[in-house]
Amino acid sequence: MHILQPKHTKLKPDEVKKLLAELNISLSQLPKITAEDPALPEKCQAGDVVKIERKNDDKINIYYRVVI
Repeated sequence: MHILQPKHTKLKPDEVKKLLAELNISLSQLPKITAEDPALPEKCQAGDVVKIERKNDDKINIYYRVVI
């Protein structure tokens, strides 16, 4: 991982269920990311949800993507 690359974390199944319930959406409504993306953690497969943390000054922005 490069120092400028945002942190990518694979979510556990129970975390995914909690996230989808909290946002009141389905898995298909999350933005997509390809399985070949070099920033993804190892062993990510289609259907996994990834949490991306980007630092912006002193604030951390969190984004979610589903692997396709």
